[in-house]
Order: sequence, then C-alpha cells, then structure tokens
Amino acid sequence: MVRALFSCCLGRCDMAHYAEIDAANTVIRVVVVANEVTHATATGVEDETLGSTFLTDLLGGDWVQTSYNGTMRVRYAGVGYLFDRQRNEFVPPDWTLVDDVWTAPPEIEIGSQP
Repeated sequence: MVRALFSCCLGRCDMAHYAEIDAANTVIRVVVVANEVTHATATGVEDETLGSTFLTDLLGGDWVQTSYNGTMRVRYAGVGYLFDRQRNEFVPPDWTLVDDVWTAPPEIEIGSQP
C-alpha cells in the first residue's frame, strides 16, 4: 500500500492528489496516490472514492481529491486552506466571501503604512 501512495517518489508520476480535511474543514496535509489505486475500476476510469477509501484505510481521516492543475475544486489545496463543502472549493487562508464568491485580500503595497 505504501508503494501505491508514494509511487511518484519511485520514478512513476502517474498520480492523484488528495487533501486531508480536519473537523473545521481545514486542509492539514496533501499527499499523492498512484493512479493504479484511483483507476482500479473495471473500465480503468478514475474514481475519486477509491483514493479516498485507500487513504482512510491507510492513514485515517477525511480525504478529498484536489487537482494540481486546478481543474477540480477551483484550485489546488494547500495546508491551511479551507475546504468549502457547499461550493466544493479549496480556499486559501485570508480570503473572504464577498457576494457569494471567495475573494483574495487586497494587496498591500511594499513600503505602505498600515
């Protein structure tokens, strides 16, 4: 099982990424899982629940798939991000909900006074 979890480190980079979510819906870690786990269906099509189940059985916790290229759940999850289950979206720290859309904080110019 551990080989399937870390296959990219062994020279294979066919993988899916998963974020572990705590009770407050905060991402506490992100790991990779070999496609041999997530594509273990009769048709060979990716199934997110296979990866989530694999990780829960191996490590415990609540796992949600994330996409390194941002094609799933708006953006790639990072440690400290919020997982908004209602919007099915990973949200960076310090972002706020404005008119029902997660919005980045205003940029602070270098040298500006608070």
